[in-house]
Amino acid sequence: MSHPAVRHTLAALGATLLALTSVAVAAPVADAATAPERVILVPTADPSTSQTVTWRSDGSGSPVLEIAPAASPDQVTTVDGAQTDEVGGVFHAVTADGLAPDTDYRYRVGDGAVFSPWRTFTTASEGADPFTFLYFGDVQNGISTGGAAVARAALAAEPEAELAVHAGDLVNDANSESEWTEWFGAFGAEATGTMNHVTTAGNHEYALLSLSDYWRPQFPTPGNGASSWGRHLPDTTYYTDYQGVRFIVLNSNYRQAAPIGSRIWTDIQRGWLEDVLADNPHPWTVVTFHHPVFSNSPTRDNGILRDAWLDTFEEYDVDLVLQGHDHSYGRGNVAANGTDDPRVQTGPVYTVAVTGTKMYDIAEDNWTDNGAEVRVQLADTPTYQAVEVDGDTLRYTARTPDGTVVDSFTIDKSDGKVVTDTL
Repeated sequence: MSHPAVRHTLAALGATLLALTSVAVAAPVADAATAPERVILVPTADPSTSQTVTWRSDGSGSPVLEIAPAASPDQVTTVDGAQTDEVGGVFHAVTADGLAPDTDYRYRVGDGAVFSPWRTFTTASEGADPFTFLYFGDVQNGISTGGAAVARAALAAEPEAELAVHAGDLVNDANSESEWTEWFGAFGAEATGTMNHVTTAGNHEYALLSLSDYWRPQFPTPGNGASSWGRHLPDTTYYTDYQGVRFIVLNSNYRQAAPIGSRIWTDIQRGWLEDVLADNPHPWTVVTFHHPVFSNSPTRDNGILRDAWLDTFEEYDVDLVLQGHDHSYGRGNVAANGTDDPRVQTGPVYTVAVTGTKMYDIAEDNWTDNGAEVRVQLADTPTYQAVEVDGDTLRYTARTPDGTVVDSFTIDKSDGKVVTDTL
């Protein structure tokens, strides 16, 4: 029989060896795959029957989407994804097809072992059912402070919003890892992972002539954009149809068009735009791009865009043209569309908005010198816009983060088309 002191020593040694063994076994956990980050819903051409999801991981394993009807969570289908690029991690994308319209789905993404949390999205209806979408101008500066406050105010005020439109300059530095982290943080994982985000590239999504390394892997297009021989255009132009609205995304960065030339850049898009508008089966049309055709800034002018696109917007009577870039708020129309009632006009509505903290001076000159009139123009005013589409009526409201309404109007198509100021 061993002495008690010996037994105590052996027990202590055994405990030490067990601890060391546990540490040795547990060590690989430090190198285990991390949960997917930057999960975001990106629209397909038909969000009533399909959905694209992108995310970033450390690259471990094969990317997959697990998806099931929310009403039947045990009926999980696994859809293989693809690795799309490596920028600060490995980006992945997957598209689920054959979905049922107007249906809630649960989903998660991962590598087969490590997954994102389960989240829910709803496919679009086949018909023109009522819905609300949000519109944001440049987040760009002060993302975690000013931009985040506006985004969160919008999401809190419009919890049922089904879609968000971003009119460019989401960040200030095209390839800043920290700024893209801030942008995703400003909207939050729930908002990026449960509603579709329609994004257009601004000039700050370019580094000289190169599109941000993050753009394509984060925001892949449905593949229905402008001609492939237009530089970057297949990656930045597209359309998506959502419950009676055709959303069309253009790329206004003609200064980054080299080597094909600015005029060719805009002409390619005009031809494509005309085809997309002529073939639009829906009652509503929203076009978004970054640089305004009528500038709020006293020192800016985008005459190339105005010359190339304005007549097309007017000819096809586009309903909303949503823009950014000028770091102020503005709304107006071509003066020829005015009526005897000063509150009413009949043509496309052109807006400029800002979400972040950078602000510029305003002036009406670029509007009035080019045949347009300003209805609302505000400096030093970050806003979010809520747009409700319901049958023959569209209601647009611009608010500051504290909920103050700074602009509102309706478009009524029940008998022709009438745009009426309501503030």
